[in-house]
This record gives sequence, structure tokens and C-alpha cells, in this order.
Amino acid sequence: MLLIILIVVIVVLILWIMSTYNSLISLRNRVKDQWAQIDVQLKRRFDLIPNLVETVKGYTAHESETLEAVIKARNTYVSATTPESQMQADGELTQAISKLFALTESYPDLKANTNFQHLQQELTETESKIASARQFYNDTVLKYNNKVEMVPGNIVASLFKFQKEAFFKADEKERENVQVKF
Repeated sequence: MLLIILIVVIVVLILWIMSTYNSLISLRNRVKDQWAQIDVQLKRRFDLIPNLVETVKGYTAHESETLEAVIKARNTYVSATTPESQMQADGELTQAISKLFALTESYPDLKANTNFQHLQQELTETESKIASARQFYNDTVLKYNNKVEMVPGNIVASLFKFQKEAFFKADEKERENVQVKF
């Protein structure tokens, strides 16, 4: 009888470990998938930016500093290799795009340009999708990190070397108000 109880306990323990391991794998893969969803939206943003910059160039030839900052931030993101460096580069790009949109207030002809309006609308929609994807990514990271850190999942997580994932955070520059000076 004791042997049967011991076997049942061992089988239940093995099943629990397998179940916890599989849920950790599933959550880790969801985190990666959600990061990929952010990446898809950022790719869309990057495809729109050159067209937007070219449109703005025609109206604001002397605003090259802002346009160069947008291009530089875009290139920084493209060369980033880790999610953390991509998050930082994305913050710089968001700040540069905000300054670019702020320029339109000083150029009524640019604001009236239908091509610019269309590109601005597409970029605004993309920014909204990026924000939603970031939020969903952070929700997924929260679930995963909770599973990695909380008892009893942390036991299996430490046995199989699961690591916490980083949340997407706005850096200090993104929290500041955009100021455009002429």
C-alpha cells in the first residue's frame, strides 16, 4: 500500500513538473510572439517614414536637423540587436517623429498637402497599433514573469533556467513634452 502511494505521489509530481514546464514554454513563446508583433508594426512605421520625410523635405528645406534625427533614429533601431536596445532606439524614434509632427504647425501648406495628410494618418494609426502591441507584450511578460517568480512555478523555472523577460518601458526622453523651437 505504501509503495502504491509513493508511486502515485511520484507520478503526480512528474505530471505537475511537465505541466508547469510546458506552461512556462508556452508563456515564453507568447512573449517572443508579442515582441514579433511589435516588430511587425515597427517595420510598417519604418516603411512609412522615408515617404513622410521626403514629403516634409519639400516644404521645410531648412528643417534638416529634425529630419536627420528621424532618419538617424530609424537607422539606430534597424541596427539594434537585442529587445532592450530596440526598446531604447524605439523611444528615440518616437521622440523624433513627435518633433516632426510638431513642425507641421508652422507650415500650413504642408498641413494641407494630401500626401502628407495620408502619410501622417497612416503613421498615426501605426503608432496606435504599436502602443497596443506594447501593452499586450507587457501583459504577456507579466504573466510569464509571474510564473517564473511565484511558488511553485519558480521551482521548475529555476530547475530549467527560465529567466525573467524585460518589460517595454518608455524612457525619460519619451516622457518629456515635445518642444520645437524656431
